[in-house]
Amino acid sequence: MTAGPAHGSNDPCCEDAGAPAAPRTWTVDEHLADVLAAAAPLPAVEVDLLDALGRRLTADVTAAVDLPPFDNSSMDGYALRAADTAPVALAVVGDIAAGAAELPEVGPGRAARIMTGAPVPPGADAVAPVEWTDGGSGTGEAADAMTAAVAGETVQVLRPVAAGAHIRRRGSDITAGTTVLTAGTLLGPAQLGLLAAIGRATVAVHRRPRVAVLSTGSELVQPGEPIGPGRISDSNSFALAAAARAAGAEAVRIGGVPDDPAVLRRVLQEQLAHADLIVTSGGVSVGAYDVVKEALQPLHGGEDLGGVDFRRLRMQPGKPQGFGRLGKDGVPLLALPGNPVSAYISFELFVRPLIRTMLGAPDVHRPVVSAVCTADLSSPAGRRQFLRGRYGTDGTVTPVGGASSHLVGALAHADCLIAVPEDTTALPAGSRVDVVLLTD
Repeated sequence: MTAGPAHGSNDPCCEDAGAPAAPRTWTVDEHLADVLAAAAPLPAVEVDLLDALGRRLTADVTAAVDLPPFDNSSMDGYALRAADTAPVALAVVGDIAAGAAELPEVGPGRAARIMTGAPVPPGADAVAPVEWTDGGSGTGEAADAMTAAVAGETVQVLRPVAAGAHIRRRGSDITAGTTVLTAGTLLGPAQLGLLAAIGRATVAVHRRPRVAVLSTGSELVQPGEPIGPGRISDSNSFALAAAARAAGAEAVRIGGVPDDPAVLRRVLQEQLAHADLIVTSGGVSVGAYDVVKEALQPLHGGEDLGGVDFRRLRMQPGKPQGFGRLGKDGVPLLALPGNPVSAYISFELFVRPLIRTMLGAPDVHRPVVSAVCTADLSSPAGRRQFLRGRYGTDGTVTPVGGASSHLVGALAHADCLIAVPEDTTALPAGSRVDVVLLTD
């Protein structure tokens, strides 16, 4: 999916003598590289284990203890000396439950009833499962439960037991000083269980980026409010905030900022106090009310916030884009188009990789696979087109809906993007295409 250098109409060979150069057009890869150059993993924070779920370690973790921390029984049964099993009747000298601190001594001709996970008592070198005994019933027949629970009773051991049988040795899983997880490890349930098992209550992970998501447009109303003439429900701020959270960020949704540059600038100033990344949608094209461009272009007094470069990309949908850094801390801002499909695809291509970089992920991009397209495709010359599709388990992909950037119904039923290269205008059914998978 990597494109070559852009060859726009601003090349000298394409210009009339003395004519001003046309605005540069950026390839998808050039714009993405520029965005990612502004990102780095966020600093480490120490968090409780459950708060670390889905995050990555910033340092290796070494076990301070052996695991298991002591020899313990892997079965419910009787702790004994292997030399005493012939079969034989043994005197029961005590009862050992999991967590027991005081343990009876097991000498010759003796046994102690023991539960799974309980420490092996001194003198014992094996455990006979209860099914290998009469369970203290006195019948001499194999039992599936224990009855002898007091010292002085006997248990009949019905078959020989080898030394070490049914004992989980100290350190047989992990020994103290071993590196159990390395920096960069993604923490899931199994990894958190391991950390808890070695006694770690907290762990150092990359801080989640705080993402402010703004949708602009005086025509927007919030879901649940009446939709009057010329008004539409704000969907972008919900979709993009949800996408940011799904990528691992903490997202704050600010919906329906009106088409007033002063209001937008005030909202942005407020968010710069605590945001690591700002994402806007709408107001980046060439209309008379493109509020984001008005508010942030230096020509319109945006110098105190910082510079934002508004660009045209060689892609469809999502041609108009904006990127820059705001405030004294240089907080990245990505200005996405306002059409819902354009905004969402732009998020997947540019914003999500930026968030994943901040989280310290080793691979920040969605997986790309090759698939056979089941339908004919057409695409505009000079633009990389991203069509919505459904990826099949048989290695095929089927387009969903049309190419228009307002078709949110089709987008909701897609699980991938079909990427058509810039130099391709038509593909017959059966052609192989690159497919960007949108499912985690």
